[in-house]
Amino acid sequence: FAIASRKSMGVEVSFGDKRLKCQDLEQFDFRGVDFALMSAGSAVSKEWSPKIGAAGCVVIDNSSCWRMDPDVPLIVPEVNADAVVGFSKKNIVANPNCSTAQLVVVLKPLHDQAKIKRVVVATYQSVSGAGKEAMDELWNQTKGIFVTSQSEPKVFTKQIAFNVIPHIDVFMEDGQTKEEWKMMAETKKILDPKIKLTATCVRVPVFVGHSEAVNVEFEEPITAAEARKILREAPGVLVVDKREPGGYVTPVECVGDYATFVSRIREDQTVDNGLSFWIVSDNLRKGAALNTVQIAETIINRNLLKKAA
Repeated sequence: FAIASRKSMGVEVSFGDKRLKCQDLEQFDFRGVDFALMSAGSAVSKEWSPKIGAAGCVVIDNSSCWRMDPDVPLIVPEVNADAVVGFSKKNIVANPNCSTAQLVVVLKPLHDQAKIKRVVVATYQSVSGAGKEAMDELWNQTKGIFVTSQSEPKVFTKQIAFNVIPHIDVFMEDGQTKEEWKMMAETKKILDPKIKLTATCVRVPVFVGHSEAVNVEFEEPITAAEARKILREAPGVLVVDKREPGGYVTPVECVGDYATFVSRIREDQTVDNGLSFWIVSDNLRKGAALNTVQIAETIINRNLLKKAA
């Protein structure tokens, strides 16, 4: 079923090779439905997810609304699948921020080998993370600059075409943005509350695909060669690290792929037990849709729907 607000009722959306007509959220009966994949934003999720959950339907929510709720598991299946059992408290599971999802998939196997002490990450996030209007703004600005017909930014605070903007989400009192806080708080909840993390989140003129430059300080010794071997065996991770021109992955190459790619794995000579590396992933796949489906599959494969019922 495709569910939307009343104003979208009857609008057709594609689902595989099918066309589904949107039905009215307020009139839809969720009893007998196993999962509701919620991508309607925090305000809608805050009002409707508890109601849908109370009808016996498991909500997997893509907004930030429930991520830090102690009674709602925040899940990346490759990292903390066991925590999904907690969904039965409210019948809600939270999907993490797109940048967090690809980060923790890589950090998890390394953390299992040599405990992580501190993470410093700079993100290079595509405009699709801000929605369709953001993608349109990049497209229109890019065209406009070539024909000397520039337009004022509407979605972003400054021109995004041929530019980078060190600002995603609202600013907080301590100077970090909400996006940067999300990465810190969500990583702690998903992976380990003892991990220290600081982030600088930047919007870049790329349509799809988030990139991250990551520096990690470990409690114990770990070499680049060891990290490379560990990551090659990690679920959901693909290492492309040839140490030659072009021997790495960029956002353009990751579009449409399910994997989280890691390149530029090297030892940090300025700190004991330090590594630096480059992470790239399709933010619309692992950062959203794929992770949502993986959560549903985890619940099904563990027969948790029967227990919840």
